This record gives sequence, structure tokens and C-alpha cells, in this order.
Amino acid sequence: MFTLSLLSCRNQANKSIDYNPYQTYHQQQKDFINMESNQLQTVVFGGGCFWCVEVLMQQIKGVKSVEPGYAGGHTNDPSYKEVCSGLTGHAEVVKVVFDPDSINLATLLEIFMTTHDPTTLNRQGGDVGTQYRSVIFYDHEEQKKTAQEVLDKLKPYFDQPIVTTLEALTNYYKAEDYHHNYYNLNPEQGYCRAVISPKINKLRKIHSDKLK
Repeated sequence: MFTLSLLSCRNQANKSIDYNPYQTYHQQQKDFINMESNQLQTVVFGGGCFWCVEVLMQQIKGVKSVEPGYAGGHTNDPSYKEVCSGLTGHAEVVKVVFDPDSINLATLLEIFMTTHDPTTLNRQGGDVGTQYRSVIFYDHEEQKKTAQEVLDKLKPYFDQPIVTTLEALTNYYKAEDYHHNYYNLNPEQGYCRAVISPKINKLRKIHSDKLK
């Protein structure tokens, strides 16, 4: 039986990882990011370990790319180890590029809010610390307004108060390569099987009509 201390992405990340930088996924990421299209939009949010949020967002219709990273801290270009210390102020986040003609921001945020626990302060399961806070980072006022409307709409659906914060997007940094597409490259790893797979099952159950 796994313990909470074992079921944290920080502990699992310290183990050796077979990583192939030439996976088809990475070429797809580059293709999407390089698309010169004004119609695509971006949102950044964190809801615990970014391995979890990344694979959930990858499955949503209209999502073109998902990039794990760090945001909201007070140091420049932090490493994963530094962020995990909780001393840099960064949150583990994902940058989601999506097509608003296929899925609007409000719907995307509703999916995000209902696939993690937005009522636990600085914690998701065994992942504890400010780096795992529930947060939506906005880069303009209209995005902030939409996010606040989603939070207000969802309040009645939770037994405890929502603690998700709205923060202006600052100090965003792309995470190290081995964090990218983590679940899909390591589906049998302990944290992936015990923590992430149940989240995927929940997504498929409550948002089946939104999946690719």
C-alpha cells in the first residue's frame, strides 16, 4: 500500500526516468505552438502536481497544447527542486493553448475546477505546499473577470469554501523537459497509477462530452 509521502510527485520525480525527447507528442507540441493563428488563446493554472493537470487538459476538445511550468514566484528561472522547496513562491502550473471556437474559457475553467479539489489550501492529496496551490493566473482583465464568474458559479457545488486564487501572470518559466507529457510516458509509475489514473477516470465520467 502506498503512503501519502510516497504518493507525491516530488518523491517520484527523484527516481530515474526513461525519457525519449523524440516522442511524437513533442513534435505535435512544436507544431501547435508554431501555428501563426490569432484565434488561439492561452490560460495558465495550477491545481496540485502539474503531471495531473497536464494529462487531463490534453484530453479536452479544442486544447491544442499543454506545457508544464512554474509561475507566480519571486525568483528567476527556478529549478524543479527549488520550486518544491516552497521558497520561490512559484506554483506548479500548466500553460494551456486552446481554440475558443471549440471550447470557451469558462468551460475550460469549469473542467479544471471540477477535476481537482479547490477547497484545500496549498494541498492536493499527498502534495503539500504553496507550490501546489489552486490558482488561476490571468494575463488581462477580461480573463480575470471570466475566471471570477466561474468561481462564483461553482461555489454552491462545494461543501467547503473555494480557496482558488486569481493571480496576475508573472514569472512564468517552462518546466524541465522530463516533466513534459509525464503521465503518457510513465503510465505504470506508482504516482501515475495511484493518483493520476483515478483523476482521468473522474474526468471521463463527468466530462465525457468534452473529450477528444
